[in-house]
Amino acid sequence: MPHDLGAELPAWSVLPFVGILLSIALFPLAAPRVWHHHYSKVALAWGLLLVIPFVWVYRGEALHEILHTAITDYLPFIILLSALFTIGGGIFIRGGFRGAPWVNGGILLAGTLLASWIGTTGAAMLLIRPLLRANMHRKKKAHTVVFFIFLVANIGGSLTPLGDPPLFLGFLRGVPFFWTLSLGNEMFFVAALVLAVYLAWDTWLWKMEPPEARQPPHHGHRLGIEGGHNLLYLAGVLAAVIVSGVWHPGEVSILGIPLGFQNVARDVFLVALLCASWKTTPKAVREANDFSWGPIKEVAILFAAIFATIIPALAILKAGEHGALAGLIRGVRSPAQLFWATGILSSFLDNAPTYLTFLSTALGRLYPGMPEREAILRLIAEHGVVLKAIATGAVFMGANTYLGNAPNFMVKAMAEEAGVEMPSFLGYMKYSLLVLVPVFLLATWIFF
Repeated sequence: MPHDLGAELPAWSVLPFVGILLSIALFPLAAPRVWHHHYSKVALAWGLLLVIPFVWVYRGEALHEILHTAITDYLPFIILLSALFTIGGGIFIRGGFRGAPWVNGGILLAGTLLASWIGTTGAAMLLIRPLLRANMHRKKKAHTVVFFIFLVANIGGSLTPLGDPPLFLGFLRGVPFFWTLSLGNEMFFVAALVLAVYLAWDTWLWKMEPPEARQPPHHGHRLGIEGGHNLLYLAGVLAAVIVSGVWHPGEVSILGIPLGFQNVARDVFLVALLCASWKTTPKAVREANDFSWGPIKEVAILFAAIFATIIPALAILKAGEHGALAGLIRGVRSPAQLFWATGILSSFLDNAPTYLTFLSTALGRLYPGMPEREAILRLIAEHGVVLKAIATGAVFMGANTYLGNAPNFMVKAMAEEAGVEMPSFLGYMKYSLLVLVPVFLLATWIFF
């Protein structure tokens, strides 16, 4: 007889989920070398701590839930992220830039506008290297990388499911592709304020730079793009995701899990684009970009554990006030509360699973027992501001710490490899508390 897993699972079943997220947050700070060499073992341990007892107790139902999460959420998520990472890493922007405020601001603006269409990962991988080269002679440059993380790796990815992992997961769950365009007012308001703060800050620091630091770097090359054919592959990624959202030819079954044929076709096409980019991009271009598989490998391993251990939390939250976390559901109700609750957790616990958690919370409270896709459409029609609060909280506040979004750590690592002395975890948070939190409070008052 089928179980109502969400109503039956105890609150402590979410502990492996909390454990993997705390490990990601604390291990790199407390024991960076141990984490670097053994993070895959830590992830496996937390995953097995959930999977073994879950399957032992619920057997076939548990296996079905694990397969469902792996096939419908995890694999499409990793395929999209890997495609954007690989294709973006095959585009090398050469030429000499001077890291003046208007140049840096232009790069940040371009990245912010691109992020929704080629993903925060794609935009970050495409533009972080030109930004670092432009500022290589400046004394003060860590702040520029921090604002790059704010805008390009997070806030800019608000307008399409391609932009940021939480929105893509929402799209997979049934949020219409073009609904995210409705977040434009919130995104442009927040991005404009943050960019204005950066320009004022960088202009002040620019005036204190020595004369030699303000001279254009001599690279001996005119501005240009190598590996430019990868831009066509990026367009192919965008087209594939859009088509999968509007084309519904029917369903197929994979290991007993029903999938829309359009989603299978999309993922196969994205893998083909990834392979084509790898095969057709000259090795010298990727070497110029210092491309390596390390960052995406780490993301794939850690997110495998996250997606496995989040199953009980999502099931409990989806059960609404019948589940073990009924107190949380009763306590977080208004759009402002959802914006900040989603955002604060997204700051420390990664924004993709946090988005799913609070989406399930809202659905469980408003439409308990209703099929998920139907419930999402009703949520948009009847309480659209609720989904806006969850989506913007997850995307915007993923910028609050290095932990909030996958590209944050990638950008930090690349900047440090280039010789930039990046702020520590707490040092980075000083930037976000000083700049982002006041902007988010103002956005709460205006929009939520």
